[in-house]
Amino acid sequence: MTRNNAASIIEKDLTKGQLRKLTALRKSLGDDIANKAFAEWLTTQPTATTPDGDENADLIANTLWGLMEKRQLAIPRGGYLVRRGRGRIVVERPTVK
Repeated sequence: MTRNNAASIIEKDLTKGQLRKLTALRKSLGDDIANKAFAEWLTTQPTATTPDGDENADLIANTLWGLMEKRQLAIPRGGYLVRRGRGRIVVERPTVK
């Protein structure tokens, strides 16, 4: 018996969910079969990509940046809360609870 598949699985690079799946497979199927099955399952999973960012947050930041450069807008410490209202955008200071 060879452990080629086990060598290809680097456990410290796995997420918590993937580690749980691997240990559950090992408990139910045994190490050799579980490592092979997990390696095959892992190759079928899509790779995680980091999103470029929130498009709406970028739009708000770009819009407000011009006003900040002209010194027509000052954002205080703690920032603002931006939320949707009835047909408008509501901008208010956050309340501390």
